[in-house]
Amino acid sequence: MAPTDDEPSAGHRVVCHLDRLLADRRMTLTELAERAGVTVVNLSVLKNDRARAVRFSTLTAICDVLHCQPGDLFSVRPTDSPGGAATGYGG
Repeated sequence: MAPTDDEPSAGHRVVCHLDRLLADRRMTLTELAERAGVTVVNLSVLKNDRARAVRFSTLTAICDVLHCQPGDLFSVRPTDSPGGAATGYGG
């Protein structure tokens, strides 16, 4: 059964690790929002894997505040297909 638009994984397998990064730095979502100039609501959407997109300017601000790289913030969940081969990549 395909995911619906209401499910966090709808259309993508990108997982956000904002909770872990915040905990590692003993920082609250509110503190990150203030330092990065991003709303708490937008960060919450990102943190809860409900985001469909993220602006590079937002990503840059978050990485600057957390002193991390985009790869520390996101990972791609493996597919459920046999062999775990990712699909949708050209080549």
